[in-house]
Amino acid sequence: MEEPPVGNTRTLLHFVDGAVAHAGPYVHETGHPVHTHSFFETVVITGGTGFHRSLAGRQELAVGDVILLRPGVWHAYEDCEDLHLYNCCFSADLMQRELAWMREDPLLGFLLWTGPFSAQRRGILTTHLDDKALAEAIGHLEGLGGLRHELVQLHRGDIVGRLSLFLSCLARAVAAGGLIGSETATHPAVLTAMRLMEADPARQWMLNDLAEELHLVPGYLVRLFKSSTGLPPMAYLSRHRVELAADLLLHTDLPISRIAESVGWPDQNYFARRFKSHYGLTASNYRARFTHAALPKSASQPRPMVRSKSG
Repeated sequence: MEEPPVGNTRTLLHFVDGAVAHAGPYVHETGHPVHTHSFFETVVITGGTGFHRSLAGRQELAVGDVILLRPGVWHAYEDCEDLHLYNCCFSADLMQRELAWMREDPLLGFLLWTGPFSAQRRGILTTHLDDKALAEAIGHLEGLGGLRHELVQLHRGDIVGRLSLFLSCLARAVAAGGLIGSETATHPAVLTAMRLMEADPARQWMLNDLAEELHLVPGYLVRLFKSSTGLPPMAYLSRHRVELAADLLLHTDLPISRIAESVGWPDQNYFARRFKSHYGLTASNYRARFTHAALPKSASQPRPMVRSKSG
């Protein structure tokens, strides 16, 4: 069977051959070393035992557990005994285009944007699926996986549709778990504020300037933003900036000082503190670890479930 459309440059995983989304079952027999990726990743545990390690801590895994990671987040699997899981990966470009509408949905917006950024989650959101939701999620993943060999140009709508159904299943589980405080739609001013800041991260945004753009009182904007995202506007911008910086560290050779300036932090010391606070590593260590630290090829990828254990 053809390999999934996910390649690796040492410890950085990335899409190959123009893929926009992929789903498939894998087995971690003993573990999987620390790595990061340039796409969104969701993990659904379907069997076996093991532990997931990230900046959020070390989590024992059980059947039905789900982990969602935004691009740039590092993680690993440890002490596994035939840990079976379903991976679903999708490009950040897809989130900016066909799936951009999800930002305005209260459940999906929390799942993909505000939830992973809020509190101390640092780009990671976890939930658990009961037996019924797990069966539904796996059905959607199998449908998405079945499109692996179809031309994206002819089946992009099918891919987006299957992925949307899967993500909706996860979002309902997050809501059932009580993580989302309200099911009301995100205030339009909050959505506009997000887009303004994301469109020009290098701008020296100040709360008063942002509020003036939206014709709102600053204190009211903060209340709206915190009600929708759990964060004030400038904290949301900070998380967006470090994610942009991580992408530039992984995919360019730009000096760190240039990267800091390009995401809106010309003060390199301040950038260094914000980056380490989010990823737990300095920018230089992050770049060295995930773009230059060579691993044996056999240890750099999980084993697809379709292979035999000797494969």
